[in-house]
Amino acid sequence: MAGEIPDLHAQERTGTGKGAARAARRAGMVPGIVFGGDNDPLPINIPFNVLLKRLKQGRFRSTLFNLKVEGHDDVRVICRDVQRDVVKDLPTHLDLMRLKRTTKINLFIPIDFQNEEECPAIAKGGVMTTIRGEVELLVTAGDIPEALIVDMMKLENIGDTITISDIELPKGAELVIKDRDFMICNVSAPSALKSDSDDEDEVDADEVPATEQVDNAPEDAEKE
Repeated sequence: MAGEIPDLHAQERTGTGKGAARAARRAGMVPGIVFGGDNDPLPINIPFNVLLKRLKQGRFRSTLFNLKVEGHDDVRVICRDVQRDVVKDLPTHLDLMRLKRTTKINLFIPIDFQNEEECPAIAKGGVMTTIRGEVELLVTAGDIPEALIVDMMKLENIGDTITISDIELPKGAELVIKDRDFMICNVSAPSALKSDSDDEDEVDADEVPATEQVDNAPEDAEKE
């Protein structure tokens, strides 16, 4: 189940509009807005370096945060948009949405591949290929799973695969993609082995028996 929800610290921003936003950026902050729930929108500022670090860690827009703003109750939020400078590609504004514990949201949940070193198919010389490292699920905000578990011990032979139907979903979670049984990973033969197999299928002309070459040759002209 969900682990500890990370804190996201912000300051309440006094003033609204472009002027206040520009002043925040000059002070090394990124302006933002918190909306949704039963409360009015709350203008905030987040330190630029803190936000940039979070963004570089990845999965920022699919992570549930505990937003802490002085003078306000803590609230769970998820990012719904990060605006960036068109030239520098640096964050200039962000939108956060308040969530209740019962709110249903779409999140990309990472996949935890377990027992890879003991996988029978890999022990036979196979090579694992990860097709999807995360899967989009519809989950409840108060019950977000840390990961989906894939037991690599199920892959016994080279060529075996794991599809989404092989994974047990956490209670209350639903797949966003429901129309197909998409692949998660597989174990295939090493590329060198594949090349050797392909070479065996090719027969050089020099290896064709002489009798076959004679049979396929054009008939000689009539003897005089």
